[in-house]
Amino acid sequence: MFNPLVSILTTVFNRDQYLSYCIESVLCSTYLEWELIIVDDLSTDHSIDIANKYALKDRRIKVFQNEKNLGDYPNRNKAASLASGKYIKYLDADDMIYPYTLEIMVNAMEQFPEAALGISEDVVEDYHPYPFQLTTQETFQRQFLRRGILGVGPTATIIRKDAFDQIGGFSGKRYIGDVECWLKLTSLFPLVKIQSGLVFWRRHEGQEFDLGHTTNSYLKMNYQMNLEALKSEDCPLTPEEKAMAVSKIQKRHSRDIFNLATKKLKPLQAYDVLRETRFSLKKFCNRFFLLNQPD
Repeated sequence: MFNPLVSILTTVFNRDQYLSYCIESVLCSTYLEWELIIVDDLSTDHSIDIANKYALKDRRIKVFQNEKNLGDYPNRNKAASLASGKYIKYLDADDMIYPYTLEIMVNAMEQFPEAALGISEDVVEDYHPYPFQLTTQETFQRQFLRRGILGVGPTATIIRKDAFDQIGGFSGKRYIGDVECWLKLTSLFPLVKIQSGLVFWRRHEGQEFDLGHTTNSYLKMNYQMNLEALKSEDCPLTPEEKAMAVSKIQKRHSRDIFNLATKKLKPLQAYDVLRETRFSLKKFCNRFFLLNQPD
């Protein structure tokens, strides 16, 4: 039986506290056809030394160091450009996979060769055994008309490399670059839903996820990203579904702005979000009166 190569991509910036655990989790994998590409973004700690130590022990581990600091998503694209596998599997330097993770993810993708993205969600509300495939329209319906399905980080995904290259990889937008990429992929290709519990996502201080919410940048960029996805010519929803989706997004945006101003007591920041997202006061008031109606 042919087992396709998986390129595990670990981008690193000052993660010497966690990097060994990350690499060890890959070495324990039951799936053996992998390469681990580690790209250090000019860390100032001992991350590169740790990576090089493991590379001497296993030839499947390949270590690179950038000549200048690229930043999060540009470095992810750099890592992908070095990959030789049919699939790319991001594994952040502070995260871990389980011994069975790669085997389950690869088998799932091989069952559905037309799909470009496989995701493992922690929230389970499906009525089909895993894995199963969703069409582009079904994925967008879940994302925009139900509770959402694409809100996972890179560690919880596996991607067909040719499809990733086709869309140009990550755009480089901070905070939202991952979900933006998932939206582009699933507007063109089916999605594979894989069982939960395949990755360990470590929470700690200083993560991009938390910083984006602290500065309200995520609130602004997420709203704009969703509207752009719905306006794209590749959006698979019907005109009626698009209209419903836009209404829901605007309603939630109004709720987020209202909560920022009242519950978090940051009215000036709330006004800033209104202004930068070009969300008029009239539109805000219209949507605000719908807040207590079900989505």
